[in-house]
Amino acid sequence: MIRRTVDLSPAARDGFDAIIDVRSPGEFALDHIPGAINLPVLDDAQRAAVGTEYVQGSKFLARRTGAVMVARNIAAHLEEALADRDGSFKPLVHCWRGGQRSGAMVTVMDQIGWPVTVLDGGYQTWRRQVSAGLYDMPLPHRLTLLDGPTGSGKTALLTALAARGVQTVDLEALAAHRGSLFGAMPGGQPSQKAFESRLHDALSRLDPARPVVLEAESSRIGARVVPPALWAAMAAAPVIGIDSPVGVRAARTVRDYAGFAADPAALDLALSRLPRHHSKETIAGWRAMGAAGEFAALAEALIVAHYDPAYRRAGRAGEAAAAVRLDALDDAALSAAADEIAARLSAG
Repeated sequence: MIRRTVDLSPAARDGFDAIIDVRSPGEFALDHIPGAINLPVLDDAQRAAVGTEYVQGSKFLARRTGAVMVARNIAAHLEEALADRDGSFKPLVHCWRGGQRSGAMVTVMDQIGWPVTVLDGGYQTWRRQVSAGLYDMPLPHRLTLLDGPTGSGKTALLTALAARGVQTVDLEALAAHRGSLFGAMPGGQPSQKAFESRLHDALSRLDPARPVVLEAESSRIGARVVPPALWAAMAAAPVIGIDSPVGVRAARTVRDYAGFAADPAALDLALSRLPRHHSKETIAGWRAMGAAGEFAALAEALIVAHYDPAYRRAGRAGEAAAAVRLDALDDAALSAAADEIAARLSAG
């Protein structure tokens, strides 16, 4: 018997052995339910060809051709991706709206004997849930922000807090960008919808009754925009300020962005994209430092002349809850700071 559901809570999703998205690879790449796997019943080219025939030619031929392609693709998935699944395999299957594509897959799975469930409304059901959570309703979470200038070790502190059982959300990891001139990560950023799916999934797995720590970001992380419900909660959240001497922050920046030291061309390209309010002579000097391998001096110059002024201009509207001064940013110092912050959060 084919089961049906609209429940996409974390507990419900985790109860399935697999979430199977049968949309085309292009649709899946744009956005999908976190953790889903893509087993398309029509690939991008096939979907386009069938759609064109349906609109411009014969609807009958489009359906027949599409059925042939769908049958072959489902057979291939059964022989390959699903070949090792036994009779207890419990999948959740969906397409765009819960229509013909998912219907074809679940019909075959049901005949095999798998306890298959179809998602009513398909991906659109998931997208409505994400939009409601990030656009339409206030977040219920108790946020606390880690705020500090460039190089102050906020990301490392966030990781250390998570290791201590503190609830955290790493926005830069979800957006695949470190939120700075040098913030691009391999593979590029997800789409806005995919970023929101990741964010909604992360938030939905947290206990709203316990504190949640995240970095104080700007409203944009690279090209991705922080959704309004989260941005409003961040603006009202208490702040733990992190500070450290410029030289110490420069050394930490060199460590955290070591990839640029290994790729002079990427470093020079990033420096060439600095805002125009820096003079050509200044930028040329920084590019010369990079070419000469003077990374510590370059990091300190950028912090003093570019990042710290931008940080001061941005300001923070949140209530100042506490301040942490770090005269070193090695692992031991960050570990001690994480212990201190975790204790403060636990105390209330």
